[in-house]
Amino acid sequence: QVQLVESGGGSVQAGGSLRLSCAASGFRETMTSYCGMGWFRRAPGKDREGVGVSTRAGVVVYTDFVKGRFTVSIDNAKETLYLEMNKLKSEDTATYYCAADCDGSVNEFNAWEQYRYDFWGQGTQVTVSS
Repeated sequence: QVQLVESGGGSVQAGGSLRLSCAASGFRETMTSYCGMGWFRRAPGKDREGVGVSTRAGVVVYTDFVKGRFTVSIDNAKETLYLEMNKLKSEDTATYYCAADCDGSVNEFNAWEQYRYDFWGQGTQVTVSS
């Protein structure tokens, strides 16, 4: 079956960096090249929100609060999605989830509509201390 497995979370001081990975498997195609894929997060006591998405068309979008600090990238040979996080802030503390849109309904205008994503990982915790 399809699996998205996140890793790379941990504890870091404010100003530091982390790189999250999301390994995909079980899809009929190479998931990272066939599907749009992205990162979302849920901070304590808050709703899950978008972070950065690479659409099926290859357009990469970020929410305002991570622009210039976070970078989404893909390694199709490894079938892995990455999130490079720099200049981390305490407000970046959250559980980070990767998600895949494999029917092509996600574009740069609706990338934060979570119901459009077909598959989700279990999440990896990131804690930033100030």
